[in-house]
Amino acid sequence: MTHRIERVSSLMRHEISELLQRQVKDPRLSKFVAVTDVSTSPDLRYAKVFVSCMGSEEEKQEMLNGLEAASNFLRNQLAKRLRLRRIPELSFHWDDSIERGTHLLQLIDELNANTTPDQHSD
Repeated sequence: MTHRIERVSSLMRHEISELLQRQVKDPRLSKFVAVTDVSTSPDLRYAKVFVSCMGSEEEKQEMLNGLEAASNFLRNQLAKRLRLRRIPELSFHWDDSIERGTHLLQLIDELNANTTPDQHSD
């Protein structure tokens, strides 16, 4: 990925986060929504926005539906804030890396709890 694409992706991640916190009034997005990453295509036509939040599967699906409904509003606001020739089409995807990381930490803690001090010495 070129440096310009990385900068655009980072800037879009920041701006979308700010818009979600301050501008979007959708009740489906009332919980804390974290934009974890934005992956922009090399031609700047498409951007995958990875989001995360805590909640049940139903709440997560509601949140993704709310984000899809707000995508045109977000693109319009990005066009006003960013000086780009073309504002990418936004598609929202669930980022489960935080949950996977938490699960791995729990597994490591369980392994450490099951290991006695005698088993550590070689």
